Amino acid sequence: MPRIDVDISQHQQTWDELVSRVRFAEDAGFGAAWVFDHFKVLYGPPEGPCFEAWTLLAGLSAVTARIRLGALVTGVTYRHPSVLAAEAVTVDHISAGRLELGLGAAWFEREHRELGIDFPPPGPRLGRLEEAVDVITGLMTGTNVSYQGRHYRLEGATYRPLPVQRPYPPLWIGGGGERRLLPLAARQADVWHGFGSVAELARKSELLDRLAEEAGRDPATIRRSTSLSLSEPWDEVRRDVEEKVAAGFSVLVASWPSEGRPRIEEFAAQVLPGLRG
Repeated sequence: MPRIDVDISQHQQTWDELVSRVRFAEDAGFGAAWVFDHFKVLYGPPEGPCFEAWTLLAGLSAVTARIRLGALVTGVTYRHPSVLAAEAVTVDHISAGRLELGLGAAWFEREHRELGIDFPPPGPRLGRLEEAVDVITGLMTGTNVSYQGRHYRLEGATYRPLPVQRPYPPLWIGGGGERRLLPLAARQADVWHGFGSVAELARKSELLDRLAEEAGRDPATIRRSTSLSLSEPWDEVRRDVEEKVAAGFSVLVASWPSEGRPRIEEFAAQVLPGLRG
């Protein structure tokens, strides 16, 4: 059976509402609650509130007890990976080992431009992602770590404490690029999060299998994740789940529905128990 997570979607929301959402998700039995990593809202009034992802995760860790938490996904352009590693370890401790660490190459150019954050072309962004994975995992597992990349450098670096989860929290890599991102996921991800039609997801998942084998990994050790809409009739939602599970996707992240809390409450009461078998 799939693990069903939920994106609590901090667009235009207050702290109290986000606490209410994540506690609802925990009580309802969702596997994880996810936020996004942006500093500006993606829809609605542009002046609306949008809490920063990692400080938000720290706060949500302190007001929950069981549900797993993460940012889907963290854009590596926003923070130096050494800083992100320290933030992630901190959240892993506050949550008592409930962090899922999602990474991606970032995409929202206008946000970067408005806030004065460097936004390189796709190639260099993917290069930063590849190096960030090395830096973060190195700091979470090593001592006196030296690293000489094109984008990042470490000189005898050590960070403590170590994560609660060893060797480090589950590493998610999100995106669909076939030339560099899927090979990176094949080499280093615990979970690949993809988008698209079921047919496209299945094709890329098969490619991921081949790339993992070429990298000397068992493809079965890489979980597959994708999104789940709750806005369709429930029979269509169940069919969507069945098709994605049949394609090998064992984690489905439900978007907080635009119809509001009554819709997701209905899903939790009427559909989710059946999906859990």
